Amino acid sequence: MVKVIQDLWILTENGVAVFSRIQDEKLNDQLFAMLMSALNSFAEEIASGGLSNFELSNKRFSLAKKNKFIFVVSSSPKIKEKKVYEELEIVIDKFFEKFSKDLKEWNNDVSIFNGFETYIDDSLENTIKKFQKAFW
Repeated sequence: MVKVIQDLWILTENGVAVFSRIQDEKLNDQLFAMLMSALNSFAEEIASGGLSNFELSNKRFSLAKKNKFIFVVSSSPKIKEKKVYEELEIVIDKFFEKFSKDLKEWNNDVSIFNGFETYIDDSLENTIKKFQKAFW
């Protein structure tokens, strides 16, 4: 199975990152979250539905909103959008399956989302495996 998601951010609608799994540690989670929230708000003002995806050099960023959360993933632009969104839906379903009870009385403590990466490991491209693929 080809893993299509490189990076993942889960944000609240107000732009707080509650979970992230990123390969490039130079990127600040909270700044990225605020930027995505602002871009989405801007896009909603000019077009119904908001922002669904955009590309920057060698990455495509895809967004989906559900239950007051914004899910953002990055992938290679070579991968079909449909495949990325299918995988993103799996991640979203797993998120709400795992945390639905916690979210009913959630007090904005993001530590409850620690460890979610292991729950969705099948969907995330592994940095080490990607490195091995390139050199082995």
